Amino acid sequence: MRAVIAEDSVLLRVGLVKVLEAVGFEVVAAVGDAVELLAAVEEHRPGVVVADVRMPPGFTDEGVKAAMVIRRQWPETAVLLLSQYVEERYAADLLSTNTSGVGYLLKQRVANVDDFVDALQRVAEGGTALDPEVVAQLLVRRHRDPLEKLTPRERDVLGLMAEGRSNAAIAASLVVSDSAVAKHINSIFTKLDLPQAEDSHRRVMAVLRFLEVG
Repeated sequence: MRAVIAEDSVLLRVGLVKVLEAVGFEVVAAVGDAVELLAAVEEHRPGVVVADVRMPPGFTDEGVKAAMVIRRQWPETAVLLLSQYVEERYAADLLSTNTSGVGYLLKQRVANVDDFVDALQRVAEGGTALDPEVVAQLLVRRHRDPLEKLTPRERDVLGLMAEGRSNAAIAASLVVSDSAVAKHINSIFTKLDLPQAEDSHRRVMAVLRFLEVG
């Protein structure tokens, strides 16, 4: 799969190129700002973009705005945003445009290559990946209906769903059976009053409810 990287730090940009190429991605462009990012995506139509949240010239939310443009104009291109700090609204903004093929991670995750690559591949395959620290802050902040209906274990499960984990990965993380995870997820759907639909759709709706963007 072809990839475009947008990161103003030369050292991190070079490192990302090496990591992606080592696991089989073809990096077709590595740029330093949002303008170059949009031009590269238009030219190469990559399968996935890895972009910094803050880039020149303002170092505010240029990467987020570019990502939202990409998701609108080229929805087949997955986007993984990297941030120095936890900024929940950026994750919510990104997911509000499209609920598949998106991710938001702290830059420190790149140092753990296996976890970073796992998240990147989930996003590239059309899944989601939210940084565990973002999820943890959202869990602390949310104390009102409908999430207050959930048990502590159900909140754990929903948090891992928000990270983009599969049922099997949730079961392994919580040291429970797959069937127990399935029961917790069905209970979450019921308590969040999500209508009957494909489970994949209801998972997305549950995460959006969690992020308050749906």
